[in-house]
Amino acid sequence: MSIIKTENVCKSFGTVEVLKNINLTVEPGEVVVIIGPSGAGKSTYLRSLNRLEKNTSGKIWIDDILMEDRVNGKNLVKMNSKERAEILLEMGMVFQRFNLFPHKTALQNVMLAPMNVKGVSEKDARAKATELLERVGLGDKLDSYPSKLSGGQQQRVAIARALAMDPKIMLFDEPTSALDPELVGDVLNVMKQLAEDGMTMLVVTHEMGFAREVADRVIFMYDGVILEEGAPEEIFTNPKHERTRQFLQSVL
Repeated sequence: MSIIKTENVCKSFGTVEVLKNINLTVEPGEVVVIIGPSGAGKSTYLRSLNRLEKNTSGKIWIDDILMEDRVNGKNLVKMNSKERAEILLEMGMVFQRFNLFPHKTALQNVMLAPMNVKGVSEKDARAKATELLERVGLGDKLDSYPSKLSGGQQQRVAIARALAMDPKIMLFDEPTSALDPELVGDVLNVMKQLAEDGMTMLVVTHEMGFAREVADRVIFMYDGVILEEGAPEEIFTNPKHERTRQFLQSVL
């Protein structure tokens, strides 16, 4: 049973087609990394999965439940908002920008959603947030405000915040692109550990070393389509498509 499945997903902004019939399946526990040049549609695809973008057409299943069947922008799937919200909560998302609340500590940032959305008690939320911040290497920064944290530390707080909702799937949208180079490694190490722990992950990134080392499957997107997909070794050492070869030559 797939945990994510999309069928003929299309997205247009006005007359510009950003996604063109994207078909992709992700299995539970699989790490799928999407690579490709800027403007390929990678982030738009990721955002379409949790409804931050509304597709023009196509079908989306999450955890084997049909969430969307869009025709001309209209979703034909009838589902009440509570049920839809519960399914969407199965996906945690980490963005390029950390979007932490500046007036709340690292601990408070991680506690907030479980308390407000899931009704978790303050005691339980605090215990879980403490455990997660320790897990991402920030056990000594519980009471620090975002302004006192480096970019890499803020991004690790953002990962802990997403994990606090107990998602089945983690979506990462270029999580290291806003970081100074020396801060990237700590964030990637946390992501590698998540992969080793069996988390289902869909990752948009320009970090080719991470893609090669951690991915079960690499997707190459270009101009709104999936041009090529395969095991990391296959994509990186013997790409079949000329455009994939050109991209890899430019970034490696």
